Order: sequence, then structure tokens, then C-alpha cells
Amino acid sequence: MKPLFFSVTLWLCGITLCGVGLCGVASAQEAPTLGGIWSLNRAASQIPKEIGFNVNWVPPPESGGSSSSGGTNRGRRGGGGGGGGNRGSSAPFPVARESSEDYRRVQLVTAEARNPPARLTIVDSGAAVSFTNELGQVRTLHPGGGDEWIQPEGASIRVTARRDGEKLVLVYHVETNRDVRYTLTPTRDPRQLVIDVEFLEKGTAGDIAKLVYQPGLATETSAVSAAGAPPTPGGVPAGGPASSPATGLPAEKFDQRPGAELRGLKTLGILIEDLSSQAMACGLNHDAIENALTGRLSAAGFSVRKNSDDDTYVYVNVMTTNVSGSCVSRYDAFLYTQATANLSYRDQPVLAQVSLIHRGGIATTAPPTHAPTVTRGLENYIDVFVSQIRDANK
Repeated sequence: MKPLFFSVTLWLCGITLCGVGLCGVASAQEAPTLGGIWSLNRAASQIPKEIGFNVNWVPPPESGGSSSSGGTNRGRRGGGGGGGGNRGSSAPFPVARESSEDYRRVQLVTAEARNPPARLTIVDSGAAVSFTNELGQVRTLHPGGGDEWIQPEGASIRVTARRDGEKLVLVYHVETNRDVRYTLTPTRDPRQLVIDVEFLEKGTAGDIAKLVYQPGLATETSAVSAAGAPPTPGGVPAGGPASSPATGLPAEKFDQRPGAELRGLKTLGILIEDLSSQAMACGLNHDAIENALTGRLSAAGFSVRKNSDDDTYVYVNVMTTNVSGSCVSRYDAFLYTQATANLSYRDQPVLAQVSLIHRGGIATTAPPTHAPTVTRGLENYIDVFVSQIRDANK
């Protein structure tokens, strides 16, 4: 979800101050809390590149060929797979036994485990725990309230949340006998949020990851250490801006609200990458896709510039191939913008491209229905973009 992501808007002053490490020295009796603003420490985390479920392949019906395997084929760990395997595979390219809904859920939980959010804002009110990632996406769960359903990127996933002392345990039920368990453990010395991610198959642990989050934002931490004084709500230490250790440049105020990078967006460009001959043979049309997505954005109230990658724009890329008479397309939609950035290896700011939102999917259909399927998928992603921008501007 790039864990299945965590989140939320901070509204308790005490939680906010402690979340960014500014609440003073805690009492020795004070229990660590989940609430706060957390930044991922990748150096301290352990995230296997191929974390995921085992891929259990089921061969298609016997076709008279020679057997290539004496038993169930086990693929490398990845985002897909499901079901059990039959012995005596006679096909070099067996097919996975799982529904499209199962496959989508597996893709999502795998992507979120491999690419956890860089920033989490957590509010724990006792009855509910809300999580907000750096994209402003919010998820709220109710420990001890039984199973509940979430809808990340249009998929439905059943989740069970429970408390285990100071820990919070979240179990995402992906498909039959396949779960992903997140155990969130706040620590006091040092103050951290440690998240253990486990891929479970029939209740047995498989791949695991360990995510370590530090309190506060990197820019705030730098400002505090440089000035030796608590920052104001805008992130600048009392007494004036401090210098960034990485660049030597004055620290700047910034909007810390979730989704702040999407606030004020009213005009968007749109750029559709040229389609391949295979894509056109499967019925896809560049202008038709551009018109469909432009219409979606215009209906939502945006001023749209076609074939433009200036400033902030939607970029769409579709890659298509033909497999045994079926059309297979990988389609992605990005919301990009341009921004100046202070890079650790440069002595002055540079202009950089920033990906604000990304959604992608795969469609496999017969040629007559392929173009409408891909276009509908891209329209759904544009609706997600619009929804996130609207939520950020509320």
C-alpha cells in the first residue's frame, strides 16, 4: 500500500508535541504511545526486496506434452499466486488458481509491504486508531471491534485489529489461508515505532519485514538539533530559522498537514505516452484515452491542458502485449509536479520532478473488450486522484 499504510490528522496537542519529540523528558512511568508523527528510518529497517507470499502454481489440463516437473511448482516470492498445486505438471507456464479480486488484494498488500509509507501520522483515541500516510490517505480501524472492511484503491480487504498490551496487532485477511499481520510496538528508550510485518500461510509465518519509524520529520529534527530550541508549529526554532546540516541553507516553514502537497490544485496538464503497435492492435487509441481522462478531470472542475507536462500534470503509460490471443496491458497513472529540492549531495537547491500520486494495474482480456477495460481502469484512477485532491482541500 507502498504496511497496509498507516495514518491520520493529529488533533490532540499533547499527542502532537510528543509525536515530534518536543514534550520534554517523559516520566519513567509513562507508557510509550502509538500517537505521533513518524518518519521511516530505512537504514534501521529490514525490508526484503522479494517479500511476499509463495507463488503456488496450478498447471492447466493435460495437453499431451512431456512432464517438466514431478510436483508442485514453487515460484519465487512475489505479488501473485494462490491456491494449491497439482502433481505432474505438463506445461512450462502453469496458471495460478485465484480470482481477480484475490490477485488484486495480494498485489496491494505486497506492494505496501515492499514500499512502506515514508511518513505516518497516527491518532489513537482508544476506541479507534487512525493512520495517515504522506499522500494524505487515511485509514481508521477499531481494535476489539471485530472484523471490518477497508477499500484501498478500490479493493475490499477484511481487517481484524486488536490490542496486545501496548502493542497494536492488525491482520489483513487477503485470501483463504493467507494473511498479512502487522504488529505495531511503540518503544520509550529510544522513542521509536517498530512495525513487524509477517506474511502468513495457513497460520505459519513466511516472509517477514521490520520497519523502524523515528518520531517527527527529518526537517524538524535537523532544526531542533541545530538551534537547540523547540520549533514553532511551523517547524522553525524559536528565535529564527536554523541552518540545515545537509545544505547550510536556512530551514523553511512548511505545511505539515496530511495532503498539503495537493492543496490549491486547480489546473492540471495531461500527457498520454504514445501507444505501441500491439496496443493499437488490441483496440487502444491514444486520443480516446486522452479525451476520456480529460473529460473526467474537467467534470471534476479542473482546468486541463492536453499534451502538457508543464508544472503539475497527469502522466499515463500503457504497455501492451499479446499472449495466446489475449491482450495483456500494464497501465499506470501518475500525478507529477515540479519542485525545488535541497539534496544532500548538492550545495544549492535544484529543480526536481516529484511523484505526488501513483496508481497502476494489469488487464488481461480478449481484444474486443480490452480498450474499454483499460480505459475504465484509468478513469477509476483519475477518480482516486480527484478524491484525494478534494479531501486535501476540505
